[in-house]
Amino acid sequence: MSERRYHQRRHTRGVVTIEFAFLLMFGVLPLLLVTFTGVMIFAAQQSLALAAGEGARAALRYGDITERRSNACQAAARSMQWLLNFSRTTPACGVADAPPVVVSQSYACTSDASVQCIRVTASYNYDAHPFLPGTGRLLSWSLGQSLSSTAVVQLDLGTR
Repeated sequence: MSERRYHQRRHTRGVVTIEFAFLLMFGVLPLLLVTFTGVMIFAAQQSLALAAGEGARAALRYGDITERRSNACQAAARSMQWLLNFSRTTPACGVADAPPVVVSQSYACTSDASVQCIRVTASYNYDAHPFLPGTGRLLSWSLGQSLSSTAVVQLDLGTR
């Protein structure tokens, strides 16, 4: 009886190692990759929200509308610099109306038409520059084309 058990153990010696390898490849690694991607997307979204807010605050600096738009674009670009470096893009702050940083012309605010507002939108195209290769198309059903954040600021033009 004991000789029979010995032969059974000997024939099944590598099965545990193979099971562990499959569990690692198909269980743990995909879970870690999904977790890493989620954390990076969260960090990118937070950076975009910060960039839009910083850009809107920078638009409050005194000057004409062109200077305010340029200030807003430059401040937003500084706040999202790691995303710009990762995607190898540079915002066109001279015109400030092309992604990844879009600063609107001044317009009448919806809450009070007698004052002017500026909208700053910071965006990152995740489909074109995913943090992990292959996850752009995998997550496009939930993320859409790009991550973005918008901030609106009411301008003090000194006319009141």
